[in-house]
Amino acid sequence: MPAATKVSVKPGKLLIDGQWVDGSKKFNTINPATEEVLAEITEASPADVDRAVEAARRAFEDRNGLWRKLSASERGRLIWKLADLIEKNIEELAELETLDNGKPIFESRYVDMPMVIDVLRYYAGLATKIHGETVNTFETAFTYTLREPVGVVGLIVPWNFPLLLASWKLGPALACGNTLVLKPAEQTPLTALKLGDLVIEAGFPSGVVNILTGGPETGKAIVTHPGIDKIAFTGSTAVGKEIMRGAADTLKRVTLELGGKSPNIVFADADIDNAVKGAINGIFYGKGEVCNAGSRLFLESKLKDDFTEKLVARASKMRPADPLDPKTRLGAIVSQEQMKTVLGFIEAGKSEGAKLVSGGNRTSVNGGKGFFIEPTIFGDVKNDMRIAQEEIFGPVLSVLTFDDIDEVIERANNNPYGLAAAVWTRDVKKAHMVSRRLKAGTVWINTYGLMDAALPFGGYKSSGFGRELGAHAIEHYTELKTVWLNMG
Repeated sequence: MPAATKVSVKPGKLLIDGQWVDGSKKFNTINPATEEVLAEITEASPADVDRAVEAARRAFEDRNGLWRKLSASERGRLIWKLADLIEKNIEELAELETLDNGKPIFESRYVDMPMVIDVLRYYAGLATKIHGETVNTFETAFTYTLREPVGVVGLIVPWNFPLLLASWKLGPALACGNTLVLKPAEQTPLTALKLGDLVIEAGFPSGVVNILTGGPETGKAIVTHPGIDKIAFTGSTAVGKEIMRGAADTLKRVTLELGGKSPNIVFADADIDNAVKGAINGIFYGKGEVCNAGSRLFLESKLKDDFTEKLVARASKMRPADPLDPKTRLGAIVSQEQMKTVLGFIEAGKSEGAKLVSGGNRTSVNGGKGFFIEPTIFGDVKNDMRIAQEEIFGPVLSVLTFDDIDEVIERANNNPYGLAAAVWTRDVKKAHMVSRRLKAGTVWINTYGLMDAALPFGGYKSSGFGRELGAHAIEHYTELKTVWLNMG
């Protein structure tokens, strides 16, 4: 078993106003592959939140301060420098992510961290492209618009892609000139704490980036704080609803990237071998702890048996193993609580009459320690079953069948979520027609899960609202002001 790097973060510290400060209440962050304590972490109190928001507010509003004096180009260079430092420390960051989350080191090192760098460099370049426009109205008027930063932004990120999803919010927030308070998930705080060191090293002015670790109470204090102007949240739909309610009294702007139950539709005329690979990647990448996971696989009836046989054969080769081993492709579930949730859904699938065709059990790795579950596939799933309607957030695939296009579109859309979808077919006309009728923020054709910093991402229905990534994200981190000059 590969040796772990020493956890070199600031345990028990919070980053407030450019300084690492102590907190009183502590909790442990656990390695889900070994169940061992990685580090002691501070739970930020409401008083700590007050201090962080006050620091962010000073940095934002001080017209003589360093942050306000920076040009858009200089902000962009700071963000780019942060990306360079992440690249310099990529090995350590990847290992911290794997230790804390349980995902394979292959994913952390070669997927997550490179995209963090790419996202930050994208927004570093976009900083100088944020602009208003002149509008022709009356001959006696000069009218134009300005895009100005919202102010202090609260960023609350989940445990499945800790640093990556932080970058999705941090990049546009900083590019637009905001200051921020970042709260990582209590299960996976380590890369956010390391990010704090790199923010300081990059030279960001004090108070621009504040990092508070903690659980739901810390998050609640951020959401309800009157000094925060906007909340950007990624996580469950249930918590997203709580955040909307909590932000209502102060009329905060809110963007929510929430849960998913994405349909992955395979027609009989598809390239079957590629579709099988896509289905495996769509549900078992990231242990299925992915909001856009292709957890509902719709197979055209005539290919059901052959496709399922190939699917099970590939899934059986994916054995949960030590996440630090470069060969591992299926790591540990993030926590004991989440493991119990996933196993509960597996039991629900059995009790509702779905056919368990592969996996379904907790498995032993590293001498019986760790939260590992076999890749699991259910067949004969009905659309009204819990495993077809509710987000499991684990390595569990529900296989359904269909006979015609209208039927599969209706059933694919008959779900509370609308984050993503995929269509597999050689018929280009069919692919585009189905894509237009699916209620999802992203539709992949003959692939699954590809992402790019330049392309917007977000959901329909209970999957939230607002878009992250791409140029459209700046709309959520800026105020649009109209200026009207009378020249009569």
